[in-house]
Amino acid sequence: RDRRACILGVVTMKNILILLIALNFSLYGMILELSGGVVSDNQKMITSRFMGFVKNVSVSEGDRVKKGQLLYEIDSNEIDSAKSQVELIVQQAQLSLQMYQSQLNNIQLNLSRHRRLYKKDVVSKAQLEELELAEKNMKDMVLIAKKQVAQALAKLKEVKNQYKYLKIKAPNDGVIIQKNIRDGEIAIPGMPAFVLTDLKHLKVVAEVSEQNLKYVKIGKKVKIEIPSLSKKINGKVSAIIPSSNPMTHTFKVKFSYDIDKIVLFPGMYAKVIIR
Repeated sequence: RDRRACILGVVTMKNILILLIALNFSLYGMILELSGGVVSDNQKMITSRFMGFVKNVSVSEGDRVKKGQLLYEIDSNEIDSAKSQVELIVQQAQLSLQMYQSQLNNIQLNLSRHRRLYKKDVVSKAQLEELELAEKNMKDMVLIAKKQVAQALAKLKEVKNQYKYLKIKAPNDGVIIQKNIRDGEIAIPGMPAFVLTDLKHLKVVAEVSEQNLKYVKIGKKVKIEIPSLSKKINGKVSAIIPSSNPMTHTFKVKFSYDIDKIVLFPGMYAKVIIR
């Protein structure tokens, strides 16, 4: 009987110890496992500034591109026409300036001659003042003509500057993940022609329920697992974003990691373990 009581006592103590360990783990060792995915934190919609026919589309979905690489071009017919019109305005403004400058030179020659003659009492003061007024008015016309030439040249420079926007280039290194245009189609400003994803600024995103949000803090270290690669990496909470739909009661959480440690791609499945 004593032996049986001793065994029962040991079993009871063991059960209590297990319960205490489990209770302690539930209080201090909470493990939260989230399902998420790899996304780019620098994804861009590539579009054109001007409307026109598309030509020379040089990339396709899945292509890796370098910063400054040509993606496609817009036909330049409209800008060519605008450039021709502005060039004509420049020529007209320059001719007007030459004409006014020539007239001013003639007036100034006559004025110099009349001043000499006035000193000899050959011409009247009224004649001299008339030429002085004509000189003043013509100087004003020359000044206006110079401003018109400057404005026309500035407009021409502006039009010529538009040519560079006809060649749409990659703003950074990345991968084309979506292509919406083909040669011969009309490019519409604001409508994305390509979607470019930057592979150098990747993060893991997961949804966290409202009741588990208390376990997630900015800067908190986590473990990130990529099942397809059988890899585990260290990460941390970089952002907590409230849901745009309050009825879901969930929050989007972004996790950063050391990108040099592993090569990932947007769309990969990831698990995040938060302790």
